[in-house]
This record gives sequence, C-alpha cells and structure tokens, in this order.
Amino acid sequence: MKILNLSLLAVLLIFSSYANAQKIIESSRQVLKSPNEKFVFEFFQKSDRNGKKQMYYQLSFEGKPVVLESELGVLIENNLFESALAIENDPSDLWCENLDFKGVDRNTVDETWKPVYGERSIVKNHYNEIVIHFNKFGTEGDLEEGYAGMFYDKRRSYNMDLLVRAYNEGVAFSYHFPETSNGLFIHIEGEQTSYTLPKGTMAYYEGWAQGPYSYLPLKDWPGECERPLTLNLKSGLRVALLEAQMVDYSRGKFILDDEKANTLKLSMYSKVDAARPYSTPWRVIMVADTPGELLENNDIVLNLNKPNQIQNTSWIKPGKVVRSNLTTQEAKECIDFAAEHNLQYVHLDAGWYGSEVDVTSDATTVDKNRDLDIQKLVNYGAGKGVGIIYYVNQRALTNRLDEVFKQCRKWGVKGVKFGFVHIGSNRWTSWLHEAVKKAAEYQLMIDIHDEYRPTGFSRTYPNLMTQEGIRGNEEMPDATHNTTLPFTRFLAGAGDYTICYYNNRIKTTHAHQLALSVVFYSPLQFMYWYDKPSAYQGEKEIAFFDAVKTVWDDTKVVNGEIGKYITVARKSGDEWFAGAITNKEAREVEIPLSFLERGKKYKACIYTDDDKIKSRTKVKTSESEVDASKILKFKLKESGGVAIHFVIVKNK
Repeated sequence: MKILNLSLLAVLLIFSSYANAQKIIESSRQVLKSPNEKFVFEFFQKSDRNGKKQMYYQLSFEGKPVVLESELGVLIENNLFESALAIENDPSDLWCENLDFKGVDRNTVDETWKPVYGERSIVKNHYNEIVIHFNKFGTEGDLEEGYAGMFYDKRRSYNMDLLVRAYNEGVAFSYHFPETSNGLFIHIEGEQTSYTLPKGTMAYYEGWAQGPYSYLPLKDWPGECERPLTLNLKSGLRVALLEAQMVDYSRGKFILDDEKANTLKLSMYSKVDAARPYSTPWRVIMVADTPGELLENNDIVLNLNKPNQIQNTSWIKPGKVVRSNLTTQEAKECIDFAAEHNLQYVHLDAGWYGSEVDVTSDATTVDKNRDLDIQKLVNYGAGKGVGIIYYVNQRALTNRLDEVFKQCRKWGVKGVKFGFVHIGSNRWTSWLHEAVKKAAEYQLMIDIHDEYRPTGFSRTYPNLMTQEGIRGNEEMPDATHNTTLPFTRFLAGAGDYTICYYNNRIKTTHAHQLALSVVFYSPLQFMYWYDKPSAYQGEKEIAFFDAVKTVWDDTKVVNGEIGKYITVARKSGDEWFAGAITNKEAREVEIPLSFLERGKKYKACIYTDDDKIKSRTKVKTSESEVDASKILKFKLKESGGVAIHFVIVKNK
C-alpha cells in the first residue's frame, strides 16, 4: 500500500509538472546585439499547457551570462476597458499576460551630441534597437452603458510595445503604450520586471539614498535596495542596474524574489495613473570587465533621456559654491573669499525666510528676525563676479512656484536648492520635474537635496545642475564609503556631496578631500562645507581648489576597485586634473599619465599627505615636469589621497 501511494504521488508530480511546463513560442523569439556584438539580448514568450503566455528575456556579455531567464511585463488594471468616458473594472485581468506577438521593427542610431556641460564635451549615442509590438483584445460582449449614459464596446484592443536598446555600454528596455482610438488611460499597479543573476553574485546593498553600503549576497536582505545597484559576478564581470528617464512615474527599487533564488524584482513606490501615449522609465543593465569602465560609460543614462529643451542656455553657468551663515556681513565675507579663490557662488542655506518646516514661512521675503539683505548681497556679489544661490524647502514651494521664482528674478538670485523634497510617488515625481521646468522659465539653476536620485533629466533640462541623494559630508562618511560611491551612486549622475576641508569632523585626510573635487562630479560643487573664510590661514594647497573646474571636456578612470581605491583624471581645455583616494587602508597607487597629450611637456602640481609638514592640514605641495610616458607612484596613507594639476609647459 505504501509503495502504491508513493507511485501515485510520483504520477501526480509528473502530471503536475507536465501541466505547468512552459514552451518557448519560437515565432516570438528576438535577438538583439550591441554594435560591438559583446552584448546579446534575447527575448521570447513562453506558453503553458493552458495557453497562458508570459514574456521573458536573458542577457550575456562577451559570451558570459549576465541575466538568466527572467520575466518581463507590466501589471495593468483596467487595461482593456478604460477610455475618457468610461471605466470598466476587471480585476481578473490585472496581470499583463497573454499578449499576442504582432511583429518587430529594427533600427540603428549612431550619432554624437554636445551637452551644455558634463563629464565630456561630446557624447556618443550609438545603439541597435528593436521595438516588439503586442496586441490583446478584451472579451466579447454587447454594448455597455458607461459614464454619463454613453455606451462603449467591451471588445477593446490593448496595444503595448517593448522597446529594447543595445549599446556598447549596456542594454535598456522600456514598456510603451501607444495612443489608441478607444483607450486613453492606464492604471499601472507594478511591473513584472525581474533579474535572475548567476549563482554567487554579490551586491553593494544600500537601503536608502543617503544610506551606508553593505556587501551582501542575493539573500536575506533587510529590505529594499536603492538604485543604481552594482553587482559583482563570479565570472569577474561588473554589473549595474539603473533607472533612466524616471520623470513622471513611480520610483523603482530592488527586492529579493521570495520564490526564485538569485532573483531581484522591481519594487515600485506606488501605482501610476497615466494617459496614452505613455512610456515607462528605462530599465538599464550596464556591464563591464572593470568597475572603472562602468563610471566611464555612465553617459548611457543621459542618452536615454530627451534632448535639451531650453533654447537659450547662456545663463546656465556651472561653478564652485561656498556656504555662508545668514547675516549680511558674513555673506559679504564669503563673497570676498569666493572672489579671491575663484568660487562662483555663495549659498544661503535653510532658515533665511523662517522655519523650513512651518507652513506659514514665506520664501518671497526674508525673515524679520534675520539681519540679512539679499538684494544688497546680490548687488555686492555681482560687482565681484559672484552669484547668490539660496535654499527653499519644498513646503514653501508646493503651491507658490511662480511667486517664489518671480522674487528670485527680482532680486537677481541665480539658483535655488530644493530642500526636503518628497520623492517616490507618481504625483510628487511629476511635480518635482515640472518645478525644474518652471525654474527654467525664470532662468534659475536647481540643486535638489535629500533622497532624490538622478535618472538623466539634466540632459533635457540642464538647469537641473546637481542633486544630493548621497551620503555626503553632512554625515561625515569614512574613506571606504567614498571609494564605493564612484562605482555606485555616481553611475546615475552628479552628486552634491558637500566637500569639507577645515572642519575637524572629517574622517579622511585633507589631501583626500582635495582629490574628491575631481573624483566626485557635480556641476555645482559645494566646497568648504561647515567652514568659514576665517578658517583659511594661507595654506598653499588651497591653490588646487582655486584652480579645479566643475565640468569637463573628457574624463578617464585610470584605475580602481570598488570600496578600495580610485584614480580619476579629467580634462578642461589644455589642463588636466587628477585625484586618487584610498579607503581606510594605506595603499601604493600608480598613475600612468597616458591620458596626457603626447609630445607635450606638463608641469604637475602635486598635493599629498605628509605628516612632516608643519601645518594644520599636513599637506605637502611639490612640482614635477612630466609627459604622457611617465608613471607617477604614491604611497597613500590610510583614508588618504593625492590631487594633481597638470599644465602644459610653454616653449620659451
């Protein structure tokens, strides 16, 4: 009897497996390769015994698996029956399944474009693309009465396209809902987008945008993980999962799949209501042999956004910023310091118009208890070539954008730092990007603080200069964190880290802080955070901060390992600047100078940590004549760094 029961169980298991088995629908299979053919993206549908169809993909790089068979799809509610006049609820059709494959279009783009500013003066945009078309019909039925007594036909056509682009830098895909004659609105509940990684994959887990990093396997995570998410594969490949063009959607993070090992799922902050035509953000998968290549290839995020929409960009001027205390006299001292040390802006932080958390605080006027005259400061700064930027909390902006921005223009303020922005939901994501657009109408540059992370919108509206969404010097992270950021957070775009120098709470050396101005990219680069002009006592190394730029003609990641060290070289005109930092371990670093122009001699002004120097900062300055064949070698102390300025030696 026991043997019979076991046999019966085996039969039932076999039958169950057969009933649920899926078979690839060969007619749906599509293969897309990158221009250099290193990436191979494969799409296909599968159907089970009951005819239920589901979309899948897999991805390889240089013949090595990156993403194993993983689901694709969007969770749509009312996707068949919504129109401007009537909505028919059909919860049974929540899942975006059983789409009929209708065909595919292929395209190749190979172009370059010039950003208003950036990490490079020319960006290459080269990709192969497929657009896979799907169709789905509602159930048969008679005319149904809808909104305001109108009637509509239940048999509605539902169209969706899957857009896939393969670059040499990575692969991206997006779901597109074309305009139709009988359906206007869509209600997106979530996505089926998933990523099954090879066994043994390790992740640089970060729970929130201003959080610390942990190096974890793909199991037992404490919660959702931020994006970008950088991964190490056992094959040696480095992978990053990102989001691009997330401007009117719901922020996505990554969670572990409870049922499928080594699998990440997209977790959306909230549902999305949209009108056709509509596209979801791009899901981006970058892959490289070295972590430095990931950072060098981060233009893929900009390429996946729309071109610049601002015709006159002459007022958009990147630069270095110093923060002032909130009195007229102290701000004038900061303006004097800025003019002397080639800083372009002085920033007035929270509190100038009253409590930032008080709904009655009015950001069109200075708080009556403040000894602060903004108009006088704007005029004084203009005479010295220094602009004024100030902070405004989202609470003071929400319903008064035009009023606040008009006052900015009246005073002559150059930019606004948005504070305590609410992010994540469809509503507030859309509000924030519309606010950036509105600021462009008033010729105002924008810096967004707190949890907001970039997805490339600064290409479309380059008045969005920078953003926080980073664990920076407001929290004084250690050097290991700083050597992790370039390969994680900075893959998404500029980061307002707020570099410090004299403040005694920094957990790195001073040469490390100097180098950060090159390693960390931000068109508005805040420097001397928590410092005052009086802190400067003639230290020679400040010449590096005086000279360094904030936007670049070219960028090279010379070497580096995530969480260990990094060396970055950036070009501006004929000059090059280089910065190298190490984690909490001392390290020998070699810097080949092959990025310099061959046949030219350069004077290298070098700034290194040296405990023998009799100064508060313990930074040594030295000079050396070098060329492209030279390799510089440094012994970096723990949490240390080196900063170098290269200038061409003119022929006498």
